[in-house]
Amino acid sequence: MDELIKKAHVLVEALPYIKAFAGKTIVIKYGGKAMTDPVLKEGFATDVVLLKYVGLNPVIVHGGGPQIDQMLKRLAIEPKFRQGVRVTDAATMEIVEMVLGGTINKEIAALITRHGTKAVGLSGKDGGLIQAKPFTKADWTKKLGTDLGSLADHEDYGLVGDVLSINPSLLYTLQGSQVIPVIAPLGMGKDGQTYNINADLVAGAIAGALGAEKLVVLTDVRGIRDEDSKHVSTLARKDVARMVRKGTISEGMLPKVQACLTALEGGAKKAHVIDGRTPHAILLEIFTDKGIGTEIVA
Repeated sequence: MDELIKKAHVLVEALPYIKAFAGKTIVIKYGGKAMTDPVLKEGFATDVVLLKYVGLNPVIVHGGGPQIDQMLKRLAIEPKFRQGVRVTDAATMEIVEMVLGGTINKEIAALITRHGTKAVGLSGKDGGLIQAKPFTKADWTKKLGTDLGSLADHEDYGLVGDVLSINPSLLYTLQGSQVIPVIAPLGMGKDGQTYNINADLVAGAIAGALGAEKLVVLTDVRGIRDEDSKHVSTLARKDVARMVRKGTISEGMLPKVQACLTALEGGAKKAHVIDGRTPHAILLEIFTDKGIGTEIVA
């Protein structure tokens, strides 16, 4: 009986959040171990379906770096990176589009559908969703507020792109049909060229364009740490910018916090960086009083 009462308390704790977020959009950046561990994958799909059934509108943006690396190696193509950015030549772009826009994208949509609600896989090329431009060192430095060090301005990233604009009309149409969009981070330039875009940055741009209630970024760490390596539960946008300038936030966390800042600047209410290795991390962050990651507010 005590165990049943505990379950009832969980539901009661979630009730005000369910009421507050009903009809609101939640953009989830799906990546890390949560995308590769079979148990976590099933849990993720269950969480997303539950969000839909209690009245929220989840939108999924996914990565796929490890899966791309695996396919490149199978084809004897050596992955190349400059300062953490995947150099994407024409041959690599074919693999990136096949893995992100094909295999992974359709697998996630099918998994969510199998768990009880309709999902549709698409990329940023569909319906003019993401207009892209070539990625440059200057853009990256401006976007992250940090220098890329020895990387020369003229060094070519190939077909790596950045978000120029988001046209969310297709997403509104899918939401109106009660369908969950699952988005691969590919965009199209004005010249028709396909670009490979960092999934974190795509998620932030989409959250801003939709005026989402929340952006939730799944990672393989607990959240953001301060100068003393202690976990921080809540940060203001200005505090995040300061931590980036000081180097407290660096490397792989940079695009994630930039996604959060982009989302907030675009009109999203809050952004969260959470540990996707925790079972049901999304539900714990959205529907409990304390949450489990780092919340960034405007």
